[in-house]
Amino acid sequence: MFADAFQGKTVWLSGHTGFKGSWLTRWLLSLGARVHGFALPPDTKPAIFSQLGLEKEIEHEIGDVRDFAVVKKSIVRTKPDFVFHLAAQPLVRLSYEQPLETYATNVMGTAHVLEALRSLAKPCAAVLVTTDKCYENREQDYAYTEEDHLGGHDPYSSSKGAAEIVISAYRRSFFGKSPVRIASARAGNVIGGGDWALDRIVPDCIRALQRGETIPVRNPSATRPWQHVLEPLSGYLWLATTLAQPKLVDAEAKDISGPFNFGPEKEANRNVGELVREVLKNWPGRWDDKSSPHDLHEAKLLMLSTAKAKRLLHWHPTWNFETAIAETVGWYRAVHERGEKVAEALTVTQIEEYEAAARAAKTAWAVR
Repeated sequence: MFADAFQGKTVWLSGHTGFKGSWLTRWLLSLGARVHGFALPPDTKPAIFSQLGLEKEIEHEIGDVRDFAVVKKSIVRTKPDFVFHLAAQPLVRLSYEQPLETYATNVMGTAHVLEALRSLAKPCAAVLVTTDKCYENREQDYAYTEEDHLGGHDPYSSSKGAAEIVISAYRRSFFGKSPVRIASARAGNVIGGGDWALDRIVPDCIRALQRGETIPVRNPSATRPWQHVLEPLSGYLWLATTLAQPKLVDAEAKDISGPFNFGPEKEANRNVGELVREVLKNWPGRWDDKSSPHDLHEAKLLMLSTAKAKRLLHWHPTWNFETAIAETVGWYRAVHERGEKVAEALTVTQIEEYEAAARAAKTAWAVR
């Protein structure tokens, strides 16, 4: 996997206590990496970070990306071969309540990581993660490419657009001749076992199903590019691998840098109502339309183009919409019925199944 790029290497990973960060930590450990995690404590109960028992398997540092001195000290001390920056305030609705915290974390937190990376005098491949919501979304039947305008209606989306501008400016201003190579990754609407965040449709479904209650659906007509968490994570890992080893990709892509979209095939662009109905095929229950004209603004339509990742990185999504839902709900249902003791084994098994499917599909990261 990933040309054995992570075997015996040191990885500095911000946001390792979150949903995506915990899955990425577990995968990196299976790839032979030494992981130094930097994040605030988990902010949900339960938390997948604790369910997977990761604290005992990595160098676990509690720290805030809003504190530049702490970020710099951590990165300089760790001397990483790879950096993945995932730490963020990730919720649209919370950003309306806490706009200043959202901008401080998502914009200045990203700037702090980049500024700290300037202190490294050794080769390092850094992938900084933003979101598909960083684009100025006009809600048209159009898949956004990496060259499209950045923006955002709400504080969360605009903070991620601003973070992308910061990344681009730092990359062009400071890292042209640096041994540190920089790229950003844009993905969103990620689902998978162990996401316990509030105001996300799949965790909301699971909480209702666990209690035997009707699922309240706030925005059933909103369409999103749904994907299992392992899809963008494979993109992040392969992007980092090719930053470190450009020879793995074609001549056109020797200078891998800049932003990359990671998303599913077009068929996975489904509305929330379809998503919920697919969830209920795997865990029977009921749902109710709770949409209201007084709700806070959230985009109704969003699609991404992954043509650049396919062309330059030979990266492709692996699981279709139905498989992503089945694997996600299967994880939650097994943990609900058999207890948290099965969470780690389930996670490892799903990673292995995903790797096997990618290998069978001859996806570049799985066969090189």
